[in-house]
Amino acid sequence: MTGQHPARAVRPRRPPTLIAVAPRVRWALVLLGLVALVLLIRAAPGIFTITIGGFALALILSFPVRALSRLMPRGIAILVTFLTLIGFLALVIVTLIPVLIDQLTALIAATPTLAAQADRLLRDILTPLQERGWLTGTPDDLISQAQQELIDRTQMFAQRFLSLLLSWVTGAINVLLNTFGIIFVASYLLADARKLKAAYLWAAPKRYRADAAGLWEDFGASLSRYIAGLFVVIVVQGVVSTIALTVLQIPYTVVLGAWVSATAILPFVGAWLGAIPAITIAAFISPVKATLVVVVYILIQQLEGNLLTPRIQGQALRVHSILVFLAVIAGGEMAGLTGALLAVPTLAVVRVLFDFLRLRLRVVNPLPVPARAGTAVSRTRKGINES
Repeated sequence: MTGQHPARAVRPRRPPTLIAVAPRVRWALVLLGLVALVLLIRAAPGIFTITIGGFALALILSFPVRALSRLMPRGIAILVTFLTLIGFLALVIVTLIPVLIDQLTALIAATPTLAAQADRLLRDILTPLQERGWLTGTPDDLISQAQQELIDRTQMFAQRFLSLLLSWVTGAINVLLNTFGIIFVASYLLADARKLKAAYLWAAPKRYRADAAGLWEDFGASLSRYIAGLFVVIVVQGVVSTIALTVLQIPYTVVLGAWVSATAILPFVGAWLGAIPAITIAAFISPVKATLVVVVYILIQQLEGNLLTPRIQGQALRVHSILVFLAVIAGGEMAGLTGALLAVPTLAVVRVLFDFLRLRLRVVNPLPVPARAGTAVSRTRKGINES
């Protein structure tokens, strides 16, 4: 005796017992699952943010991972890609963030001077209007009302800032958790992309698996092109505005360029939002500078509206620019800033589904209902009698 137990015979697993349900019950279960998912997203919106962010990051990093996978194992390629991304972000933080903070601090310190310049500018504008009798009050009254309104707005902003300052610890922890969650989801999506695709194809009926595979590829290609185009639009608008403002000797160019890049996420509308701070600061310097800045941002808007968005994002989505603009407006009305940001990728998904269904859906005429035997016999007898 060696003391080893003989190997136990492995019992064959019984096939699963099928549970027959009516079609109505199946659709009721599907509807119940969708309602539960919506309630979960409403109760914990961070899950939705992490999921969308993880998918977006995975799509962005899929290009370098795919290229590096030809030279090394996929796991190492994913690790190298994430380390490169972290190193790039660290370089940006070390080089760009200090300049951004310095200029932002200088802008805050210069606020009283800008306010005094604004006061003189308003007096120069309102005094001729009062002399012509076009004002109901004096310039001092109108300026006092404007200053009081500004003070009220500032106090409201200060109260909100204090409330945010009291909860900065919780906010920082939430940001770190969301960032970690996005990286975690993206890394697993990249690592298990083949398994995820296999599970998706397994869930599709056998006769439709080839079409389901094509739909998967179309979704990935469309969203990847959109994200790549959006990155190009953000970088081009931020760099062009920073260079143009530097040439015009407008202060705080890094802050203003970063603001333009942030607003460039919104197609068409973002170019105009990004122009407001630069034009306001230039107006305090001189009317000529303000006019030149207006011309610069009109050119940037033309570049974005006629070249970048239609050629890059429009070709990526394969939809007309008017639909992109209307989608942004509709998303903003339905869900605010979040809806406006998600409007264009949602439009990309809808476009892929439309193309997929347009080529496959066919209207089939219903088959004629065969007549009953008794009815046919009675009709035959009736015809014989009539003859």
